[in-house]
Amino acid sequence: MSVGDKRAVAIGGGTGLPLVLRCLETMGYDVTAVVTVADDGGSSGALRRQLGILPPGDIRNCLVALAPQDSELARVFQYRFAAGEGLAGHSLGNLIIAALVDIEGGFAEAIDAAGEIIGTCGRVLPSTLEDVVLEALDSTGSHVSGQALVAQSSGPIMRVCLSPEAPSAYPPALDAIMAADVVVIGPGSLFTSIMPNLLVGGVAQALQNTEARVVYVCNVANQRGETTGMDAREHVDAVIAHGLADAIDVVLLHDTDASPLPEGVPAVDGSAAVREQIRTLGIDVVARDLADAEFPMHHDAVSLCHALGEVL
Repeated sequence: MSVGDKRAVAIGGGTGLPLVLRCLETMGYDVTAVVTVADDGGSSGALRRQLGILPPGDIRNCLVALAPQDSELARVFQYRFAAGEGLAGHSLGNLIIAALVDIEGGFAEAIDAAGEIIGTCGRVLPSTLEDVVLEALDSTGSHVSGQALVAQSSGPIMRVCLSPEAPSAYPPALDAIMAADVVVIGPGSLFTSIMPNLLVGGVAQALQNTEARVVYVCNVANQRGETTGMDAREHVDAVIAHGLADAIDVVLLHDTDASPLPEGVPAVDGSAAVREQIRTLGIDVVARDLADAEFPMHHDAVSLCHALGEVL
């Protein structure tokens, strides 16, 4: 079986997931994105509140990532209004998806229609079609409600859940995970982009039961508040605690021994000692230089793609 005959699923949200989608598509996989719908900030949050639709922002970014790189329509989808009453802060793609929800009669149908408009190769699926709210408990024991506020928490997050608890998964998302040859989780905000997908009813179980090779891509750097001070083992422990016990085959992380991040950048410790701690869990670890030299808080797209090619 050639790579082109294989199916890959990438799970997450935010800015990290599109990097993985482009990489997998370039490698020749038939790609499906499974995306969180817990976002309640910015343009997505405003549309949720005003129109009662699910947040389109992360979905839009994934559709664009899987569109032809020279697509003018995809570029227009990413246009964000800088001014205008009721328009400032909104991306045009979000507004188009919102319109398509009304035209097509549903959020999933709107995503498919938007993908057809910009020529998306592959599918983008919400992890659930239920209107969910992310809830969190931070290290001080304080309760935080809402994805945007969780992301801005002053102290590290200990645990998150969804309200309603264990919402029903969107069935095609579960089908994609079970049919996949490889599944890539992350990179992305640990508690606000990755975890909301794992908390959807059936998703964690599907990841435990799939025959796919499951790869967790650990973040290069910690986010202030949300993951302050966490090393790579603690990132993995958090994912396991939120449903992925015995599900992860490989952890891909930044090698902080060989390639330390610049002073002041809160690196996720991926040292040899931490890697050995992860291996005691029965999980393989691959460490490479994955940081973007210009923006060291993030993954370098080329390096990440090369490393995924090795792992997969």
